Amino acid sequence: MTRNDSQQGQNPQLTTRQGHPVHDNQNSRTIGSRGPMTLENYQFIEKLSHFDRERVPERVVHARGAGAHGVFRATGKVGDEPISRYTRAKLFQEEGKETPVFVRFSTVGHGTHSPETLRDPRGFAVKFYTEDGNWDMVGNNLKVFFIRDALKFPDLIHSQKPSPTTNIQSQERIFDFFAGTPEAMHMITLLYSPWGIPATYRHMQGSGVNTYKWYNAQGEGVLVKYHWEPKQGIRNLTQDEADRIQATNFNHASQDLHDAIERGDYPEWDLYVQIMEDHDHPELDFDPLDDTKVWPTDQFPFRHVGTMTLNRNPENVFAETEQACFGTGVLVDGLDFSDDKMLQGRTFSYSDTQRYRVGSNYLQLPINRPKCQVASNQRDGQMAYYVDTFDGQDARVNYEPSVLSGPKEAPREHNPHTPYVEGKLVREAIERANNFGQAGQQYREFADWERDELINNLSGALAGVDSRIQQKMLEYFYACDEDYGRRVEESIQAKESQLQEVAPAPYGRETSSKQGPISSSPPTEQSAISIQLSP
Repeated sequence: MTRNDSQQGQNPQLTTRQGHPVHDNQNSRTIGSRGPMTLENYQFIEKLSHFDRERVPERVVHARGAGAHGVFRATGKVGDEPISRYTRAKLFQEEGKETPVFVRFSTVGHGTHSPETLRDPRGFAVKFYTEDGNWDMVGNNLKVFFIRDALKFPDLIHSQKPSPTTNIQSQERIFDFFAGTPEAMHMITLLYSPWGIPATYRHMQGSGVNTYKWYNAQGEGVLVKYHWEPKQGIRNLTQDEADRIQATNFNHASQDLHDAIERGDYPEWDLYVQIMEDHDHPELDFDPLDDTKVWPTDQFPFRHVGTMTLNRNPENVFAETEQACFGTGVLVDGLDFSDDKMLQGRTFSYSDTQRYRVGSNYLQLPINRPKCQVASNQRDGQMAYYVDTFDGQDARVNYEPSVLSGPKEAPREHNPHTPYVEGKLVREAIERANNFGQAGQQYREFADWERDELINNLSGALAGVDSRIQQKMLEYFYACDEDYGRRVEESIQAKESQLQEVAPAPYGRETSSKQGPISSSPPTEQSAISIQLSP
């Protein structure tokens, strides 16, 4: 039985799991349309907390991953300016200061043993073990995302995952969701271009995607975006190149990263930031907190702040790469959240997922434990194997305040960052959506071969899907750029004509024996096919 008998015969109506009608499933409850969100967001918390627990024990997203240890070296500046003007975060302050890091690269939508050649965003998560505790920068290879409100994240991922009835992924399901999500056009344009399949983890960019904040010793804040640029150069694959690699090696990206580090060819990335004053910037045709948009570099240039080098492979993949736990809320002094609704939703979801997937004491695992003193007064729970106390602490005292023992509140060295928030509590979309402008600009900036690949991939995905979905997506493509829409439409028509002419061939070949082999012999070795990775 798939539903309660009491629901039989009723008109379909979206509800919470408590049976409460859902009147708005597009927007979280926020103070003003730009945010921030509020903790009493019951519909959001119920939806996301259940979504975080949908898989056991594999990650719901970012299941397939590879990791490495390394070090981050700061320049002490942001571009040519002293970095202390913008942030008091200690890891950035001194030229040459080194901070240990662990990085996990991943595919997003597919399972643990899926090929690394699939068209999919790539995760780029960095854990900095700073003197003030951990800082996790959790992002992707592409600089934008599909949605701008975390309330829609379970819906997005459900559409990308296999059907619950066939266990097969379907382009129709994927584009059925996108047909009602015009904000996804920028990400779709990137994902179905060659940028949708990075050649290796070493040759891909990283981005924080969301808008964060920095604040200085005076408590003054600015908006900031993070960007990792590979010093090895950027390489992506066409679909044909990816297919050829997948035919012989579905672990190619993990193997490439591991082998490069083993031979001493340590990959490096420069970290850049873009900085913007902290207000709503009415002069822009988009909201700077919208994660489906990039900030134009002519107005907000990239500024170099340091370099990361990966120089050591994990000794145990499960203990390190698979149990590494990241969260967008893991920030140190001098770094902060913005009101970005997607970021605030991720901040709840990530750490909640880790407590479910790995356990309530996941921060006691060596790969996740800070390298500074921890004294939290938190106790017990699943798999607790030590207590967060300091030398000489009376173990009977697990509370604060206490005149007997226990950790004391840290003295405040600087002014706190106290952003001003005002507005009605509403469920509203942001005012400056501009869903198609940057997607069209990206299409026009692609090289000819990148546009050709984009059109071929999109039309191949859309050929044969429900005509209502096709028409809606074509409406979006035309809104982005007239040539974009026309070419996708013509290519869909051509591919559908081919599909009608060619019947699918059966898998395999008929064997000559009805009985099967009398004896078996070991297969002959096949030589690996060398694939040239295209820049």
